[in-house]
Amino acid sequence: MEDTITLIIQSQNGDKSARDKIVQDNLGLVWSVVRRFTGRGYEGEDLFQTGCIGLIKAIDKFDVSLELCFSTYAVPLIIGEIKRFLRDDGMIKVSRSIKENGWKVKRVSEQIAKKLGRDATMEELQKETALSSEEIVLAMEASAEVDSIYKTVYQGDGSEITLADKLAMEKDDKEEILNHMLLKQLMEHLEEKDRKLINLRYFQEKTQMEVARELGISQVQVSRLEKKILIKMRQAVLG
Repeated sequence: MEDTITLIIQSQNGDKSARDKIVQDNLGLVWSVVRRFTGRGYEGEDLFQTGCIGLIKAIDKFDVSLELCFSTYAVPLIIGEIKRFLRDDGMIKVSRSIKENGWKVKRVSEQIAKKLGRDATMEELQKETALSSEEIVLAMEASAEVDSIYKTVYQGDGSEITLADKLAMEKDDKEEILNHMLLKQLMEHLEEKDRKLINLRYFQEKTQMEVARELGISQVQVSRLEKKILIKMRQAVLG
């Protein structure tokens, strides 16, 4: 981990040999992502080259102060680059097995929503479909309707924008999904009160003031607790 961080810092400072070394060390990671997209009518080598572009972007954008594993950050960018390639090249070709997974996930999601009156959690989907979290995310992405990026959509205030405008404003969905999945796993080891605070802040996206009112404590206390919990979770990630 420390060697990788050192190489990333050197690469971001213009050391080409350091960048080449990181790329070489992570080619296996790129291939592991590429295998998820096989059977869509494209040569594996083309997808691999595209994935390498995502890997290089990850090297250039990685924030070493996050103290997270580089591969955890890189995977969403590699996936995103390949998905853009497939989208821009035409209608995404989806394998039969992924389609079947998509139908299964959709059916289970609807059943849970009808029964509980809310969206299904990742853990519930995993349990009911017997699929891994990665298979579920891939199936959901692949089965989503492919819309024109110039299709008109509406904001909360009723004003019109296109999907292209909306995409430009949104975060990288793959990275957000991955981060939430990681948080979910880490939260299982937290005490109930700590888990509630993280859930309010990072899943319900409430401000520290809103969390403070809900928990009956001050905003300063929320800030201190949040930092303490995040340090504990970070240590768990680093092992």
